[in-house]
Amino acid sequence: MTEFINALNDFIWGPPLIILMLGTGLYFTIGSKFFQIRYFSYIMKQTLGKVFKSQEDETQEGVLSPLEAISTAIGGSVGFGNIAGVATAIAMGGPGATLWMWITAFLGMILKQVEVTLAVYYRKKDENGDPYGGPTYYMERGLGEERNFKFWKVLATIFGCGIFSTFFITASNYTVSEVVASTFNINQMVASLIIVICTYLMIWKGMKYLGKILTKLIPFMSISYLVLGLVIIFMNYENIPQSFTLIFEGAFSGSAAVGGFIGATVSKVISTGMARSVYSNEAGWGTSPMVHASSKTRHPIEQGLWGSFEVFVDTFIVCSITSLVIIITGEWSSGVESATLTLNAFTLGLGTFGTYFLTITMLVFGLTTSSGWYVYYEVVLRHLCSKNLVLKNNVLKIFKYFYPLPGLFMTMYILYVGDISIWTFVDITSGIPTFINVAVLLVLSKQYFALLKDYKARYLGVGKVDDSVQLFYEDVKGENDEESIL
Repeated sequence: MTEFINALNDFIWGPPLIILMLGTGLYFTIGSKFFQIRYFSYIMKQTLGKVFKSQEDETQEGVLSPLEAISTAIGGSVGFGNIAGVATAIAMGGPGATLWMWITAFLGMILKQVEVTLAVYYRKKDENGDPYGGPTYYMERGLGEERNFKFWKVLATIFGCGIFSTFFITASNYTVSEVVASTFNINQMVASLIIVICTYLMIWKGMKYLGKILTKLIPFMSISYLVLGLVIIFMNYENIPQSFTLIFEGAFSGSAAVGGFIGATVSKVISTGMARSVYSNEAGWGTSPMVHASSKTRHPIEQGLWGSFEVFVDTFIVCSITSLVIIITGEWSSGVESATLTLNAFTLGLGTFGTYFLTITMLVFGLTTSSGWYVYYEVVLRHLCSKNLVLKNNVLKIFKYFYPLPGLFMTMYILYVGDISIWTFVDITSGIPTFINVAVLLVLSKQYFALLKDYKARYLGVGKVDDSVQLFYEDVKGENDEESIL
């Protein structure tokens, strides 16, 4: 069984998905004339530059403000993936995996902009007039209605099953409880139960409440993590040149065995780096667009800019800090992996304070990740049940009761039964929906480019505004009703 699961993982993250992601990323990068580079300062101005503005445009429709949407989305991506996931990538693929995370993230900046844009464009309103969207929505409307592709439900079902497989196979509870148990010297199952209780408290009041909580938690914890990570890096500044040499040389030559590190082939370095990048920033996975689709925005591309910003912060800043801390302290070759590797690096750099700080950070990030994913599942369930209000309300209520429990069960399995890495399961559950979603983005590329052209004309002074362009699909269709996909 173990050999089969490992083989399945190698197949999923093999050449087909790697070529599809890199090829699609390059296609949108070239087609947009390198938008994520040429307009990088504009992206920062329209996102980071507006973070601290309290006013909201109440004329725009949506459940969440742009800041709440990005905080919820970052809450789903910035978390243990940045700490434990990056550590595992380096432990398995060597320092060179870092460069492939960067390459994937560079292309991911435009990929996430595309998927967020399409999610906002093709979104639907529920019975309360609140907009929801995501990959299953743009599969229904973009493939099914616009292109009369009769098998869109098959793709949506595979995608949905892939997303919901992470409900049953989740690394968050196990990874965080492992660190908490180690630091505070308590039983890991006790730590796991504590995390379950905290998760219930986070999700109980729904998406709007979560958006407000994560808006306060994410910026503070992210900045604290970055500052202390930079302190460790500067404390070991003499190792910086060597660290970058390891990253660039290892990316194209593999890594030789050092200490507890067993070495990695180039293909392993590439697949591991890409898998962890996707798992961390979720670009191409199709998850965070489910949150962004509910935001208040005047133009789909405008919300798409937040998607690009999200990938930049997640990978180029947070993941890079984690990678450099692990490499620069020399812990990467210790033979340890997952969150324990990052924990050891922070302990080596900051002593006991580093141990407790990272533990608390892992706990908070683990909770925000779990809470962010709760929103993703809710969006899929809303679309699945659609206009059947009784069914939808019952399903959402039952789901809320059971949501934190699979993480607890997964921890029990790994502790008492499992003989396989939790990250192998994680890669499988992320690879399947990513393949479906990226392929659909490619098919719907014409709509993205049309919206990008319109946005440039309206707000960047590039070209002429075409008043006949409709910014939202419901304006084209002339309907606001929500149909069931069942």
